Amino acid sequence: MDELLAFLAIGFFAQLIDGALGMAFGLLSTTALLTLGLAPANASAMVHTAEIFTTGASAVSHVMHKNFNRRLVIELSLAGSLGAIIGAHVLSNIDGRMMRPFVAAYLFVLGLSILLRTLRAPPESDTPPTFAMPLGIVGGFLDAIGGGGWGATVTTTLLGSGHAPRMVVGSVNTAELFVAVAAASTFFIELRLVPIQALIGLTVGGVLAAPLGAYLARRIPARPLMAAIGLVVVCLAGLQIAASA
Repeated sequence: MDELLAFLAIGFFAQLIDGALGMAFGLLSTTALLTLGLAPANASAMVHTAEIFTTGASAVSHVMHKNFNRRLVIELSLAGSLGAIIGAHVLSNIDGRMMRPFVAAYLFVLGLSILLRTLRAPPESDTPPTFAMPLGIVGGFLDAIGGGGWGATVTTTLLGSGHAPRMVVGSVNTAELFVAVAAASTFFIELRLVPIQALIGLTVGGVLAAPLGAYLARRIPARPLMAAIGLVVVCLAGLQIAASA
């Protein structure tokens, strides 16, 4: 019961941050699972299986609050799913930890870029970027192989290119549902292993937090939201860099 409550707490707080900031469920959950002794592939498989339910609840919440751009969701969903399938297959056959320092360095730079943008006027553009498809492939691949990083990669890149935080967060979270299904399905085919206790805890905690995260994304002004996203990315990336040094 203590372990179940621990997984539930991890899922709740990770999804609360993810729903409000558009990132961190996979990164936080995977880090916690690795600390508890799970192998990288098994941890990523667990997180993405749980994300089918948590991102589903989050997607519904963002749609209800109209925090999304339809075209951006479609493009990210298709490209992200393809990247996730490739990444899950690779991670199931090699040790994905060798890529973490490079991904962390990339995210650290993006986080600093977002923090610098808070010194200027908040972005207002809701027009989908022309690079959504390649960005989705890269984001889906890194998300599957690193056990997280879809939001940190895709959200930070879109914000860094000048798109409005609320629409970015909602669109990226909604597309993540399809990315999670693609990754989890591939992991199941490759590994055929689902630790049920961790799955239940992460899922229930995440589903409970999803509506609150979407509400916060709509209510928090653009500039503070960007600053919070930048700080989260810089801190998480810095911890990853320090751990791999």
